[in-house]
Amino acid sequence: MLSDNIWYGRAVMSGPAPTDSLRSVTDSGEQAVYYHDRQRTYHTWWDESNYEPVSTALLTALSSIQDLDPAELESLWTYVDPDALNALVSHWNRADSTSVTGSVSFSYSECEITIRSDGEIVIDPHQG
Repeated sequence: MLSDNIWYGRAVMSGPAPTDSLRSVTDSGEQAVYYHDRQRTYHTWWDESNYEPVSTALLTALSSIQDLDPAELESLWTYVDPDALNALVSHWNRADSTSVTGSVSFSYSECEITIRSDGEIVIDPHQG
């Protein structure tokens, strides 16, 4: 059972664990990526305090899942403007967490990507 104060990626997420059905699929030292067995989706979390834009966190997680170097992934610009994505998620992060909820979804690299206002990045390889 996951504790109430857990490291996800490089960010500490407090509160109850999102689910007991997440299992780590990355080696120590890498950005933490988890797999949800029932939904068959990958999950990671982004936090602005890491000084890394959400688009970089997405590329790092996706390259880990697909066992590719990030430079081998197709251009994110073809699917979404990374600067606009980073600005939107940074805005969500700075806003009052009780007043901002939402997500943005798009297809990229044969996956459906959803980035939620709480910093969760969901990668669905079966919907892309």
